[in-house]
Amino acid sequence: MQSKSQGRWLDLNGALKDLVNDGLLLQADASSLAVEHKTREEALLHPLQYIASKGHSQPIDKNPLNIRVLSQWLATKSHLEFVHIDPLKIDVAAVTAVMPLAYAKRYGILCIEVTPEELVVVTMEPFNLDWLASLEQTSRRTVRAQVATPEDIKKYTLEFYSLSKSVFGARASSSDAPGLTNFEQLLEVGTLKDADAQDKHVVNIVDWLLQYAFEQRASDIHLEPRRIKGRVRFRIDGVLQLVYELPDNVMPAMTSRLKILGRMDVAEKRRPQDGRIKTKAPNGKEVELRLSTMATAFGEKLVIRIFDPDVILRSFSQLGLLAADLLSWQAMTERANGIVLVTGPTGSGKTTTLYSTLKLLAKESVNVSTLEDPIEMVVDSFNQSQIQPAIGYDFAGGIRTLMRQDPDIIMVGEIRDNETAEMALQAALTGHLVLSTLHTNDAPSAISRLLELGVPGHLLKATLVGVMAQRLVRTLCMACRKAVTPSAAVWQELIGPFAIHKPKIIYQPGGCRECRNTGYAGRQGIYEIMSIAGDLLAALSSDADMQYIRQLAVNQGMRPLRLAGATKVTEGITSIEEVMRVTPQHIT
Repeated sequence: MQSKSQGRWLDLNGALKDLVNDGLLLQADASSLAVEHKTREEALLHPLQYIASKGHSQPIDKNPLNIRVLSQWLATKSHLEFVHIDPLKIDVAAVTAVMPLAYAKRYGILCIEVTPEELVVVTMEPFNLDWLASLEQTSRRTVRAQVATPEDIKKYTLEFYSLSKSVFGARASSSDAPGLTNFEQLLEVGTLKDADAQDKHVVNIVDWLLQYAFEQRASDIHLEPRRIKGRVRFRIDGVLQLVYELPDNVMPAMTSRLKILGRMDVAEKRRPQDGRIKTKAPNGKEVELRLSTMATAFGEKLVIRIFDPDVILRSFSQLGLLAADLLSWQAMTERANGIVLVTGPTGSGKTTTLYSTLKLLAKESVNVSTLEDPIEMVVDSFNQSQIQPAIGYDFAGGIRTLMRQDPDIIMVGEIRDNETAEMALQAALTGHLVLSTLHTNDAPSAISRLLELGVPGHLLKATLVGVMAQRLVRTLCMACRKAVTPSAAVWQELIGPFAIHKPKIIYQPGGCRECRNTGYAGRQGIYEIMSIAGDLLAALSSDADMQYIRQLAVNQGMRPLRLAGATKVTEGITSIEEVMRVTPQHIT
């Protein structure tokens, strides 16, 4: 139990005096702040928030006296640990059940962790711990007090308790029985009543979910029904993280709410559906959401893909496409005709690469048209058409239509079958530049994939300009990365049969507030570019040996994905472990 300096609330004059004594604030600045007239809004601020808002600097190092610096100072002053609240690691239902909202607001505290033996509670008033003993008594747990910034405590107190109230309200408005589509509860059909999708509590939960995803830089939101509790997960920097567990009868209502917003058929719960939503992020920018539903054993699973214009339309330097790779890619995409392919698994950044490329190619003198399923991001610079299989409008039919639209550049979302492949190559043969994607493991495999689809070898030889395979690797957090000496064995595993000098120093992930202790912040692409020319062009045929093709490509300058990743490792951008995680093994 911590009981130091109980009973004293932090006041502005006392804080200013202590800051001056500790050398963090000039006496002149403190005197000015003490007598300065406050607005109504400023009067409601915590003393540290008010001081931070004035933008003063520390006398010695001239660093800004921001809220984080002030909160760390307060923690040291009160002999408590300072923590940064990571909402992704908090069980909202558990922490809000510890104390009422009124109690938390009264003392400026928030529970952030619950274990069978202990509660971790953050405070903005570390000199007043009058609440601690009573909380230990009522919870029958040891309470560990820590300091967090007043901004974080106020923000998350409001968010956590509002969410908890909405979830409770949504659950109370429906039956405790599981959803209609739960395969294990078919006998109870007719007795169930789900929460209303228009219920204010459900609306609040969905609004919170979307805003929260934007704040956390999530690329995807997964709503996954389960037997007892549904799960909400975010994909952040390519990795899924559990965000919240919802009661089984609230999840269907959330799904219905999102389906309504996405103009989908709410009554249809068996057939997969796609929808779109356009909304605004907290910064005011428009964001497009793509919705996809699928029936599972416990109900409809909904995945929301978030398309931020700042992410989907990025410069090549932001994508990580630089130097020789960029020159090779530009040489391929500036051709007047032919077909250029981008390969990689789902979520490897193929769409982003193609959109960024088309944005540069779409000049006033050029007709750029796309066929997509669905349209990922609406862009004014080119003509976009969405495939609709239900009415017979598929990729092959779309290409036929585009050929009568006088195009210069055609982007085909994906080559999936023989008809689409042959139509795309015929378009490339007749004077158009065609860009498209394939799902293959590496660049040389695109050739074998097209041959498997039934594309004649001579047509491939006449039209294929080049193939680029790509992956997304998480980039190291520059604030906490750690320098290490790589072992010879690990380095050799990375480079395989290729001879590349082992660097003296590489970097590994650390963990800090900026990256939520993951060691990574953001993602970049690594690329494997295969230009079809010279001996490689001559080797293309219907019975081409893929190993021979791969060797020719390497001889002509193609860097396999792992070698491209090794370059990023040498530059301190990512780690060996991350490259090994996302790239295929070397084929010898």
